[in-house]
Amino acid sequence: MAITSDKTHETIPISTVSRKRAYSDLDLSLIQHGVTKDIVPLKDDRAIKNSVKNLILTNFYERPFQPEMGANLLGLLFEPADNITKIELKDGIRSVLAYYEPRIKVQNIIIEDDTERNRWRISLHFKIKEFNVNSNINIVLKRLR
Repeated sequence: MAITSDKTHETIPISTVSRKRAYSDLDLSLIQHGVTKDIVPLKDDRAIKNSVKNLILTNFYERPFQPEMGANLLGLLFEPADNITKIELKDGIRSVLAYYEPRIKVQNIIIEDDTERNRWRISLHFKIKEFNVNSNINIVLKRLR
């Protein structure tokens, strides 16, 4: 993009400097700041990781006015621990992140079943696009009964 002056007809280039946005999110552990006694917010990549984790752990019909939002992993906990369930877990995670989290690019999802302890171990590797940072989240889903 350039600006043209009417009198001299010279073109002045406008530099397009990309500025990184500052993201912030509420920390659900509600940790207080030592001095201000206010809740400490999450910033930048920690805020994005928190958003990804919340999206993955959200089940269908949990959010008002958005019943289809979520990966619905809780619904798959009591399914047989086989390859079909692993594929459904991966598809649920990929689809919710592709639709609701455009700030990241999913690189790899590793799902391991631990049938002796009735749980799934999920390791999600992704790249935060704006900061060009690779990050990962490890989640353990376990049955309570």
